[in-house]
Amino acid sequence: MTDAAVADVLAELAALDDPKVRAVNEKHGDDHGVNLGRLRALAKRLKTQQELARELWATGDSAARLLALLICRPKAYGPDELDAMLREARTPKVHDWLVNYVVKKSPHAEPLRVAWLADPDPVVASAGWALTTERVARRPAGLDLPGLLDVIEAEMRDAPDRLQWAMNHCLAQIGIEHAALRARAVGIGERLAVLKDYPTPPGCTSPYAPVWISEMVRRQHDSGV
Repeated sequence: MTDAAVADVLAELAALDDPKVRAVNEKHGDDHGVNLGRLRALAKRLKTQQELARELWATGDSAARLLALLICRPKAYGPDELDAMLREARTPKVHDWLVNYVVKKSPHAEPLRVAWLADPDPVVASAGWALTTERVARRPAGLDLPGLLDVIEAEMRDAPDRLQWAMNHCLAQIGIEHAALRARAVGIGERLAVLKDYPTPPGCTSPYAPVWISEMVRRQHDSGV
């Protein structure tokens, strides 16, 4: 990929930067001002370009990194490269897209999940919990679900925000998907009261685990699942 091609894409991203979008994003810890719909439209036009994706990631610019995650080939990255990328991804949106759009599609997802889950860096550990939540929902065989609840019960209340959020999601997912552990999951949520007072817009489900579990189980029941 030529430097000119990278420069052209960066110039286009700069032209898409909207101060109003940036102001909203900064409230959530993100440092870019590109409307995500426009970013996706640009990615659709560029199509998959792995070399360009690597060049864009290397710029360190958040909008460029988000674009890189949309045009990359997830299976082209090795485990060490994904680990390094995660440790560089400090803003929430880049972190989330990296985990959800790239790592989850990687053949290295499971060993990275195990390694990240035990990482002392809470942001890295939150990625391990996000991958664990995915397994709870889709491929729970082989997971020690009671053991996960033990860790959540012991550590979630005092965990840093992003790690706490990821652990809480896993707690709710266990309660939603596994009826035999539902009462325990709800009980942990009630005792810890994490996100109990989280402001929830009308029509949205609270992230407070007991409410979240109850609502999702009700929907499954109503839909005949």
